[in-house]
Amino acid sequence: MEGLEITELNLSEVRRENTKLRLDSGYFAKPMLAADLVVRGYRDGHDELGLLFSRFIKGIFDINANSYCDEGIPFLRILNLRHGAIDESNITYISESVHQSEIKTELKRGDIVLSKTAYPAASLITLERCNTSQDTIATSLSKYGLSAYRAEAIVCYLNSSIGRRLMSRQFQGNVQLHLSLDDGRKVPIPRFGLKLQAKIVSVFQMSQFSRQESSKRLTEAEDILEKALGFKDLRAVEPPSFIRRSKDVFGAGRLDAEYFTPRVLALLKLLGRDGLNISDVASVRREKFKSIDVKDYFRYIEIGDVNNDGTVESSLIASDEAPSRATQYVRKGDVLTSTVRPIRRLSALVSDEQDGSVCSSGFIVLEPFRVSGPTLLTYLRLPLVCELMDLHTSASLYPAISEKSLLGLPIPLIDTDVQGKIGLAMLQAKAAKKRASELLSATDYALQIAIEDSERAALAYLEGVTATKDSLINA
Repeated sequence: MEGLEITELNLSEVRRENTKLRLDSGYFAKPMLAADLVVRGYRDGHDELGLLFSRFIKGIFDINANSYCDEGIPFLRILNLRHGAIDESNITYISESVHQSEIKTELKRGDIVLSKTAYPAASLITLERCNTSQDTIATSLSKYGLSAYRAEAIVCYLNSSIGRRLMSRQFQGNVQLHLSLDDGRKVPIPRFGLKLQAKIVSVFQMSQFSRQESSKRLTEAEDILEKALGFKDLRAVEPPSFIRRSKDVFGAGRLDAEYFTPRVLALLKLLGRDGLNISDVASVRREKFKSIDVKDYFRYIEIGDVNNDGTVESSLIASDEAPSRATQYVRKGDVLTSTVRPIRRLSALVSDEQDGSVCSSGFIVLEPFRVSGPTLLTYLRLPLVCELMDLHTSASLYPAISEKSLLGLPIPLIDTDVQGKIGLAMLQAKAAKKRASELLSATDYALQIAIEDSERAALAYLEGVTATKDSLINA
């Protein structure tokens, strides 16, 4: 048994709060048991989630991508449950008629949506109204929930290190983990005082404000570049038909009408005005990775790690478990862009902390030399440029752009003053996002203090955090 983590329990302990008689290690792992024990022993008592809600139901079951619209009622999926609030960047929509037929799962501002598939997550509804998928749980606070708890505090608790352990404990399954409604209702929550909850709400709102500020700065960077490129006149309505010479069609080596629309031709002319391609401003990094050269662990970046703001996460992987797609190193300042479905704007700038990480073969790694990294990133994430990239994809299930096609995309010379403004906006966005993350982390730590020490100590800690953040924002 040496080297193994063992949990030894009496049969009575195994049966406690365990109607399904689960015996799996995920349910009885020491961190999960410790979290359950400390919450159920909270000095002011605890409740189970089911008591807090008048509605606790799974989202729409009978719906697929064919029902999605470009506008209508926002439709939430797991990828929209980020940072404790709804991430609207990759949101899709359903028609009003579909929404009305599934009105029982309608969510409104102030409701809470939980993940029930793959991993635990909770988000506050910040939209006026929306609907949600079968991979989530739609909830509304009961009279008791509204009187004793604040929605933001519940969300912060469920996303905290303790809350995530307790939610994870209730997930089960073989191929993909899932959370049943009955098990979700069992998750315990301490009866935090309203004074502490009010402070949690304040910090949560500060975090969301900083995240919105980050988004504004990113939009500012895109606006600066679009203005410099002259994109203003390219959004005209396309004519119903158009004619092209056979010489142009055969010269391009393709016959699809979308590529020869007046707008696309105007875009190509505009971006190609200086006769430059991506290959003229950035080279492809080809620093191959071999797992046998790594002793223990390495940091791995895959497509799903790219965030909608041009940043990217990474995870620690054991060298002997290296995915076959882990193929090349990345260095700080590199720009990663996904070859698959480029219309999703999945490009990112490698940070200092990620220098030496390994990325998936699904990326092309660009090393800018004639343009700044933030400018190249912003360029590759512009909607019109992503549309152009999408026109160069092949295959239907996983449409991907080739390295040759990406490097052959036109890019004009960009004034150094414009690049400086873009870089400043990106730095401000990064700083605001960091503030937002630190504030959410502060709520996590404060809840730990409240559980392990006292709510008074937790309040004092949060007062210090908000005072520091306010001074930084005002500076």
